[in-house]
Amino acid sequence: MRFVCLPLATNYELKVYYSLMLPTPENIRDYIAAGLNCEHLEVTGDGAHFEAIIVSPAFAGKRLIARHQLVYQALGERMKDEIHALSMRTLTPDEYKALG
Repeated sequence: MRFVCLPLATNYELKVYYSLMLPTPENIRDYIAAGLNCEHLEVTGDGAHFEAIIVSPAFAGKRLIARHQLVYQALGERMKDEIHALSMRTLTPDEYKALG
């Protein structure tokens, strides 16, 4: 077996590398929107931790855990592979309108 020593990356090189592979809030928004009918969708985050406000008629009559499961279904394997943490606020259109 042969081992190869690679030079250590600088902080800048690591930042560039991770910025190329970490999802953006726009990516997460697109992933959710592609798999779930949303009337309103906001996603913020830093590439590892994300926060989302998701408004969908699909949430009507569902408990919080079922709502989150719908979002996880929309994200699929990305939730395991790309997304470190996602904090969600899942609302029906009526609940969202009531917030003003």
